Amino acid sequence: MSDFDSAFWSLWVAGLTLLSIVGCALLLTMQTKKRVPGAKVETTGHQWDEDLAELNNPLPRWWMGLFWITIAFGLVYLVLYPGLGTFEGTLKWSSTGEYREEVAAADKTFGPRFQRVASLDVAAIARDPEGRAMGERLFLTYCSQCHGSDARGAKGYPNLTANTWLYGGDPAALQATILDGRQGAMPALGEAIGGAEGTLDMANYVLSLSGAKHDAKRAEAAKPKFALCAACHGAEGKGNPQLGAPDLTDKVWLHGGSLETIAETIAKGRNSRMPAHRDLLGEEKVKILAGYVYGISRP
Repeated sequence: MSDFDSAFWSLWVAGLTLLSIVGCALLLTMQTKKRVPGAKVETTGHQWDEDLAELNNPLPRWWMGLFWITIAFGLVYLVLYPGLGTFEGTLKWSSTGEYREEVAAADKTFGPRFQRVASLDVAAIARDPEGRAMGERLFLTYCSQCHGSDARGAKGYPNLTANTWLYGGDPAALQATILDGRQGAMPALGEAIGGAEGTLDMANYVLSLSGAKHDAKRAEAAKPKFALCAACHGAEGKGNPQLGAPDLTDKVWLHGGSLETIAETIAKGRNSRMPAHRDLLGEEKVKILAGYVYGISRP
């Protein structure tokens, strides 16, 4: 692969830029020919509707002037600001430098407020108005795309206001989830529990655990087979936060609680992923974000 950091490419870019400006100037110079008063005006050869011809007149003087001003502006800009390869410009301005100045100014203004909130524990942040406001802005920026701006989630994305948690809702668990992410997997069990009919029986049994409407006969038929599911969900179906196995008795469904959806989950399995935010946000911002989530789940 060619080395695009070599001095040649800097000269190449600078040369093309200056050549383009010189070319524009030459083109304008070629178009400054004045028409002799009274002389017959030539046409470009283009004609429409039998008698509508395009005349070969010079460009208007005011238009030419604007072009010359543009060229002059471009040359002055290239002297003051970067634009000619690696030449930094006499003002030494750069977008990176401006960004760093803005960050430094923001840190000077908001840094003490941020550090005060970051020094609190998660539960205290949840009770602190400024801490919750900071957490809400972090949530809207980094989490609302999946969980919604109101944190009530969607199909496949947990409702964070319901105070029901796959991996635990205490401060330490929330921080661990946001920092390192989670990878949840429900294996496909359709064939293992008897195919389509066995799956339908088990879906009815799962509905019975939460007191939802179900076919009692089918649920009873599936009850002995629930031992296969109990390894993750527990013998009573109350879930296991260590594995991220949901509580099947609380009427809260991540992918939907209809008979058809539950049967689909059992037959085909599910895969869910919560991305890690440790490198993106750092521990202090994650703690503030965890404080916000902790607070909205316990209004």
